[in-house]
Amino acid sequence: MILVTGGAGFIGANFVLDWVAQSDETIINLDALTYAGNRENLASLEGNEQHIFVHGDIADTALVSALLAQHQPRAIINFAAESHVDRSIHGPEDFIQTNIVGTFKLLEATRAYWGSLQDDAKQDFRFLHVSTDEVYGSLSKDEPAFTETHQYEPNSPYSASKAASDHLVRAYHHTYGMPVLTTNCSNNYGPYHFPEKLIPLMIVNALAGKALPVYGDGQQIRDWLYVKDHCSAIRRVLAAGSVGEVYNVGGWNEKPNMEIVHTVCGILDELRGRADGKSYAEQISYVTDRPGHDRRYAIDASKLERELGWKPAETFETGIRKTVLWYLENQAWVGNVLSGNYRDWVAKNYAERQA
Repeated sequence: MILVTGGAGFIGANFVLDWVAQSDETIINLDALTYAGNRENLASLEGNEQHIFVHGDIADTALVSALLAQHQPRAIINFAAESHVDRSIHGPEDFIQTNIVGTFKLLEATRAYWGSLQDDAKQDFRFLHVSTDEVYGSLSKDEPAFTETHQYEPNSPYSASKAASDHLVRAYHHTYGMPVLTTNCSNNYGPYHFPEKLIPLMIVNALAGKALPVYGDGQQIRDWLYVKDHCSAIRRVLAAGSVGEVYNVGGWNEKPNMEIVHTVCGILDELRGRADGKSYAEQISYVTDRPGHDRRYAIDASKLERELGWKPAETFETGIRKTVLWYLENQAWVGNVLSGNYRDWVAKNYAERQA
């Protein structure tokens, strides 16, 4: 049995769905169901005894301790995090509370539980912390990609909070001997991605006839990783990763944001063209860049391939087509997640950028 935190969010839900599809092992899923956590992501698992969902916060030490004592998981995978840079700029406190305080409290509950285990159970236990490439800062165009030994230089409240959580995880290994693993991934995309991030936002806005807002000159470069490839990497690290090690997970797909937007528009033109016959690219609108926008991220995932034999199965071309198709086929899901305060937040956020 394993415990996953944040398993109703984008990456967490994909991991849970893939785990249940590929394993007979029971998974406990703890999620606070904040705006980006969505039970509908897990609708296909309703009634499945292999999936135990618990509504709760990683900062609730009593709840986490009770779950650990009751279910005795062999591993914890920590996806739980506030993860949107724009939101961290407008309201950083939630990021401090979840990503730093929440991770600390989860580590404390885990340390007590791990300390109570005996013999093989204690030896085999793992705590896998899922993090981001944004902790490494920004690269110039010609600098080599981030490796696991790259200096931490976070530039946003979000990345700073994740960097702090990474340091806590490292400290709990070196101070207390906790058997931890850390993964730092590049930009994920794929099914169930909350439509405030670039790719789903472009798809949703294009189909709604709205502007496609692109920050600055659109030449910010990211390494794009299909979410199910990320999930397979996490499973591999959990199974075979060396205790205390960090593994970068990337898709080997560095692309500027504008290329991503035009690719999405091209696929939509092909699969569900505009009624007037024009390209969705005509809806592109340049907006004022966000404060402190990192110019380039790039992940060197060669350690993961060299030591654990993992590499992504999808190219960007195959992954982005699967992603656009998923959104076209799941418009009801899109409508549900776009209800309420998120829609108001997006309208206000981009209005401010254009002012």
